[in-house]
Amino acid sequence: MPRSRTEKPQGTSRGATSAAPRIPDPLHDLALLIRSRYGLIHLETAEEGRAESLLRHLADHLSLPLFVWRRRKGLQRADAQGPVYGTETLAGALGHVEAARFPALYHFKSLGAALQDAGLVEQLRDAAAPYEKGEGALVLTGTDFQIPQTLRARTALVQLPAPTLEDYKKLLSHIYRDLWQRMHVQSEMRKSDLAKLLNNLKGLTLLEAEKILTKAMVEDGKLSPGDIQLVIDAKKEIVEREGLLEYFPVEESMTNVAGLRGLKEWLQQRRKIILDPERAASFGLSFPKGVLLLGVPGCGKSLCAKAVATEWRLPLLKLDPANLYNKYVGESERNFKRAIATAERCAPVILWIDELEKAFASVGGDHDGGTSTRVFGTFLSWMQDHKEHVFVVATANDVAQLPPEFLRKGRFDEIFFVDLPDAESREAIFRIHLSKRGQDPDQFEVGQLVEASAGFSGAEIEQVVVAALFAAFSSRTPLTSKDLMQEVASTQPIAVTMGEKIAELRAWARDRVRNAH
Repeated sequence: MPRSRTEKPQGTSRGATSAAPRIPDPLHDLALLIRSRYGLIHLETAEEGRAESLLRHLADHLSLPLFVWRRRKGLQRADAQGPVYGTETLAGALGHVEAARFPALYHFKSLGAALQDAGLVEQLRDAAAPYEKGEGALVLTGTDFQIPQTLRARTALVQLPAPTLEDYKKLLSHIYRDLWQRMHVQSEMRKSDLAKLLNNLKGLTLLEAEKILTKAMVEDGKLSPGDIQLVIDAKKEIVEREGLLEYFPVEESMTNVAGLRGLKEWLQQRRKIILDPERAASFGLSFPKGVLLLGVPGCGKSLCAKAVATEWRLPLLKLDPANLYNKYVGESERNFKRAIATAERCAPVILWIDELEKAFASVGGDHDGGTSTRVFGTFLSWMQDHKEHVFVVATANDVAQLPPEFLRKGRFDEIFFVDLPDAESREAIFRIHLSKRGQDPDQFEVGQLVEASAGFSGAEIEQVVVAALFAAFSSRTPLTSKDLMQEVASTQPIAVTMGEKIAELRAWARDRVRNAH
């Protein structure tokens, strides 16, 4: 399917500094496609209101009438009253367009399952055919359908860009002025509060943002810094509505991640790109793609994903691969595309995929009908080609189950091996978890604990502290070093229970990937 590619700069000579990507202009792109005689255009968006407004501007720009088809209402000219007789059904509307052959734009909303009907698909092709030689086009909007294979060669795809910060700012101003006239809303926002509010709206449609902002101001008659949290809570609910992504509030920081100096230094360098993208672009640097963290379970890989979001001041979305798979043919791929589309709308964002091997361990097999292979292929293509600022942090415990394509250069910016913590890191982990639970680390024999806990993972050290606190609480006595040492002695660490597996993993990683420590 031809795409309207607006993001790739043209005419850059070899050796020249890369130009900044062109800002997408869907009005220009649609006009160009219509003048290029594309009779059928798929305008991909979940915002039907924005799409219709854009098509009204396009119709004015091209001096063409605009007709809009709505299910049950039929085909109606945008600047006239009443629908065209006999066009309530899609078949009737397409029949009218084919018979009229009238220079115009025709907007068809959310056709959904209708495009699975071979007869309607044939009608759609015949209705669009005259506009491949004349003025006008049929524009299909929505995200709940796929263009049938028989129409893809003659259909252009244009993706309506997500709302910009300026769009949200204009929306907020409009809502505030409208409410002020009716109920005299007060604003208590400083410039920094306003910037934070607008940033947290990113990823929402304008309609969703309008409802949230209106509710926030109507509830107490003011726009205040407290409304930022209301926006965050509402956004979390919207993002998680389909059950594909989990929205994580920013809580952890890199100060709570012990050791991993190599990974921290690498992330710190990339952080400067996030904070100063214009200067990075002038150096020919683009937004980083992501990292793959391989290693021993319980050694802080997942904690790192949360901490990166805090250090880079970006929202964090977690994709659970288990939620992608559906028993219906094609639904798993659509689930993945919906999840990725949500992440791209929220960009810039951190996308955390935990235990990657569980999602794609079946690649190459046929016991699931090839579903894993298709989703895997879609994921690889997206990792290679996506333009939106989505940084992927993927974690895996068993490299043997990962398809080899993941380990090829170019999929991720870097692959790190996360080993069991050394003595210095174990001391830091003990201190972190004691402090988090109101204990003074200097009151304990931390050196003895570090020596006794050789081979423990970070998660196991945390459980030692928690279990010792339970014992002390139960006996109504203060926590002591003896309590902690008893828990260490009674724990069989992962270095013992999975010794052979860890040795194999270390041997594999030694000359293949970068050490996170």
